[in-house]
Order: sequence, then C-alpha cells, then structure tokens
Amino acid sequence: MHHPAPTARPMPKRRVPLWDNARWIAITLVVIGHGILPLIGEDDAAYSAYLFIYSFHVAVFVTVSGYFAKSGPPTARALKQVLTEIVFPYLIFETIWTVIRWVLGGEFALDFTTASWTLWFLIALAIWRIVLPYLVLLRWPLPIAILISIGAGYTETIDSTLALSRTFGMLPFFVFGWQLRQWRITGRWLALSTAAAWRWRAGAIALFAVLLAVMPAAIETWRDLKLRRFMLYDESYVAIGYEEPWSGLIRLGLLLLAMVLAVAFLVLMPRGHHWFTAFGGATMYIYLLHSFVLYPLRETDLLSGPQPWWVLPTMIVFCIGVSVVLSLRPVRRVFRPLVQPRARWLFRPTPATPTGTIVLPTDDRPH
Repeated sequence: MHHPAPTARPMPKRRVPLWDNARWIAITLVVIGHGILPLIGEDDAAYSAYLFIYSFHVAVFVTVSGYFAKSGPPTARALKQVLTEIVFPYLIFETIWTVIRWVLGGEFALDFTTASWTLWFLIALAIWRIVLPYLVLLRWPLPIAILISIGAGYTETIDSTLALSRTFGMLPFFVFGWQLRQWRITGRWLALSTAAAWRWRAGAIALFAVLLAVMPAAIETWRDLKLRRFMLYDESYVAIGYEEPWSGLIRLGLLLLAMVLAVAFLVLMPRGHHWFTAFGGATMYIYLLHSFVLYPLRETDLLSGPQPWWVLPTMIVFCIGVSVVLSLRPVRRVFRPLVQPRARWLFRPTPATPTGTIVLPTDDRPH
C-alpha cells in the first residue's frame, strides 16, 4: 500500500552568532552614545569617547540592517513586515512620546512627520527597505547612494521632516550592508582559520587604537570643525556653518571612514556563541525602550556642568546594564505588543482584492 510522503516542514532559519554578537554590541554602543551625551559639553574625555563611538556605531547598525534587507520584488510577507516591524511601532512610540511631553507640561501636538529622539531610525529603515529593490537595479548602487548622500547635504530643503536628512545621509551604509552580502563575506570569514582571522583582527585593533588616540589629541580641533554635527547626518552643510563648495568632501571622508570602521568592527566580533549572543535578537527592544530610561538624565541637570572623573565610566557601565536588562525575556514579553505588534485584525485575510485589480504576490503558502 502506497503511503504519501510526509510533507517536509520548512527549516527554521539558523541564526549566525557573529551577526547577533555584532547587533547587540552595536546597539549597546548606541545606548552608551546617548547616555554620555549630557557630559560632552564640559568633559573632553566624554567628548572624545562620544566622537569615537559616533564615527562608526550608527554605520554598523545601518550596515547590519542593510545586510539582512531583501532586494528582490516585495512579497506580501515582506510588505507586512515593513508595517508590523517598522510603521506600526513608529506610530505607537511617537504617540507615547507625545503623551509623555504633554503630561510633563508641554503642548499636546501629535506630529508624525517629526520623529521624537531615536524614532528617526524607523522612518529611515522603512524608506531604505522600500527603495533598495529599485536602487539595486542600477549598475553602481553604492556609488550612487554616496552621491545622493553628499548631494543631500547641499540643500536646506531636505531637513528632519520624516527624517529625510538622515535617510538620505545614511543611505550609503544601508546599501553597503547589502553589498557586503553580495560579496558573501560571512561564509568566507567563518571559513578562515583562527590564525588568519587574528591577522585581520590585529589590523582592526590597530585602526581603532589610532582613532582612539587621535580623538583626544585634537579634541579642540574637532570642536571647532563641528565634527559631531557632521556625524549626525541631520543638517545641511550650510546649517552646520559650512558654505564652501567642498563641504561635501567632509561627508565623503566620514562616510568612507565609517564603512572601513564598520568592517573593522565586524572583524572584531566573536564568531561563536557567548553569554550575550541571544541578546542580538532584542535590538529593536533596546533601541525603542532605552530612551525612556535615559530621558530623565537628558531632561534634568543631573549630569550638566563639570563632573568628577568617575561619572563617565559609571555612565558607560550603567548603559551596558540597561542594554542587558532590556534584552531579557520578561522585558520582551511585556513590551512585545508595542515593539512587535502583530495587528492581525488590521490585515485583509487574503492579499488579493476581489476584482483582482491589486494582487500582491504571497510567499505565505505552505511549500
């Protein structure tokens, strides 16, 4: 008697520890950068640490996002993910921040076109994901993205509305991440022997050591050049105070440096499982929730003015602790409806309309 062969279940995607390690350490650097911000006005050591972190940490975060972005025709599932992972959380958290400001005595003004604090990343990520399939149709997506970024800085009409200045400014990092995937770097890197990997790591350590030495050595120069404002990618060159036609070269230099540093950062990431590897799946929780923890420090005078030397290392340790706590399962379980809303009630049961005028491709059918 012939029995039908059992249907093979699709294998769950295997997570690569290297990328989870990179995700968690990069998001922890984001938390540290935000945590030490109140100290940088008075403390050269804090400002040096801040510039060091900002020279590559956002680039790493965006590059990793680009590495895992799909560049093919969007499926129904991919389109749904843009809504549930990016758009809905943005609307939820922007509303929460509006209410918080109102409760604290501000005006109630619900404005979804202006992102509160860290929420700009969600708008940018949605736009990058939508634009990527079109951009990679072109022959040189990365150079084109760099030209778009540099060109955007010359116009004052591209501003923080819908985070467009940062969306255009940091587009090269997202495309760079996609490009790294086309070069299949993960397989090549994981196949390297430990000795060969450490030769690359030695170069990366030397690069970061030079950067760490240069930042405090020329700290007054960096203040005068307004380097920090360039690293945020959220203003035009004229707004920063640069009207010279060569201003875009500063952005070009920072883009290229950040890409090299992003690769150096990834080279230094442990390739195996560690105590923090599982936290790599919680980066969006850390990103969206840490600002609530740091908000009191940002809005009060607790860290303003000159501080004792131990405040900077204490804040760094505190921020690492915040990142660890927000990665824990109980925290994720409590905040999942806000950070990862499924919103099943909002979606039509089938991706095709009754008349067939709009038919979205679906990959949700069993294989």
